[in-house]
Amino acid sequence: MAVESTMLELGTKAPDFTLHDVVSGRTYTPEAFERNKAFLVMFICNHCPYVKLIKEDLVEYASDYMPKGVGIVAISSNDIENYPEDAPDKMKEDAEEFGYPFPYLFDKEQEAAHAYKAACTPDLFLFDENQELYYRGQFDSARPKNDIEPTGEDLRDATDRLLAGEPAPEKQIPSMGCNIKWKKGNEPAWYG
Repeated sequence: MAVESTMLELGTKAPDFTLHDVVSGRTYTPEAFERNKAFLVMFICNHCPYVKLIKEDLVEYASDYMPKGVGIVAISSNDIENYPEDAPDKMKEDAEEFGYPFPYLFDKEQEAAHAYKAACTPDLFLFDENQELYYRGQFDSARPKNDIEPTGEDLRDATDRLLAGEPAPEKQIPSMGCNIKWKKGNEPAWYG
């Protein structure tokens, strides 16, 4: 089921998390990115067609912006009992296949998804140097079956503005994608 981002309020401080990278085993928190000029948190997963469409472009974006001081993490929060293709071993395979230059973190208890009010994959949260939310919107207008090629233009524009010290884009179009696959009984109050 396709859903839109809940559009967490701009200026929100990056919610805390402590999660492990499925590739390196290293633990990450937002604190690890406090010295970055920007911090991007992406909720993605392996099986979602909306994410599959942009995976290569996410890697290209990261390769362009990580050297400019943008810290990036990807988080998968899906229920792996009902969606085993999103399990950590499969996440690791996906990260290695696509050459993710950013950590791919597993949110087993779905606490990070709750904290960020993540609703879909992909759901993108770009924070400034103070880890205050600057942009929460779509990667671009590409969708499965709409014949628009992914470019990441919306996220790239927001990142360029942030790095240049400009105000956040006034118009921020919500991300759209597959809903987070909540564990039974773990659905947030604001969900559906």
